[in-house]
Amino acid sequence: MLGPADVRELAAALGVRPTKQRGQNFVIDANTVRRIVRTAGVRPQDVVVEVGPGLGSLTLGLLEAADRVTAIEIDDVLAGALPATVAARLPARADRFALVHSDAMQVAELPGPPPTALVANLPYNVAVPVLLHMLATFPSIERTLVMVQSEVADRLAAQPGNKVYGVPSVKANWYADVRRAGAIGRNVFWPAPNVDSGLVSLVRRDPPSTTASREEVFAAVDAAFAQRRKTLRAALSGWAGSAPAAEAALVAAGISPQARGEALTVEEFAAIAEHRPDRSAPVSRP
Repeated sequence: MLGPADVRELAAALGVRPTKQRGQNFVIDANTVRRIVRTAGVRPQDVVVEVGPGLGSLTLGLLEAADRVTAIEIDDVLAGALPATVAARLPARADRFALVHSDAMQVAELPGPPPTALVANLPYNVAVPVLLHMLATFPSIERTLVMVQSEVADRLAAQPGNKVYGVPSVKANWYADVRRAGAIGRNVFWPAPNVDSGLVSLVRRDPPSTTASREEVFAAVDAAFAQRRKTLRAALSGWAGSAPAAEAALVAAGISPQARGEALTVEEFAAIAEHRPDRSAPVSRP
């Protein structure tokens, strides 16, 4: 495990200064690392993928508990240093570690066996798109635990009717059962962020049973929340081609045209997508 002094020494040796641009806040508390690994339910047979390992605090904790760990790091200096840190701190497990030096949003495959779990301290500025990309790209991921900004954690775990329920909530629910799994204070990071963090647990489940594709469903979700204060009849008018067409799709799906997106489940969005008037027309990407 890396303590506060270890993290600062490593950073100094590498000439690393955490940047806000990449949302770099390094975990310096070993107990927090243990808590994350424990809450994630990492098992000896798990193949864990970690996004944004930084200096390796969480990486080492995961490697002690899992069968294998693959870390994805975009930063040139951090990516170059992490294998040496693992080799020095956990030499007996070094052959169970792999590094992918890349932007996580561009990763389409990983070395070794398919990942069974995703555990990560995600950079605040890209947390949601990275999470959704990983879930879409690696269906073998059964369980996920991510540490994100507290506000983002609330949005991901929100249920229909909640004022913060929105696009991240619906899209995460396409892939998994989502819940808040705890709060993390600011003092476990270096540098300390100016916001609190939260843990979010996602357990993979089958997507809704629908003839609509994920892209079609997500296009309906995006349209509904682009103008979230409007009724669905109005908010989906561009998506459907006109307000009357949107109303027809909603009625066919069993949804009130006067409802708003924040009241709908992912299954209801799937039903709406099935009744889009011209499903051959292109839809936006998720």
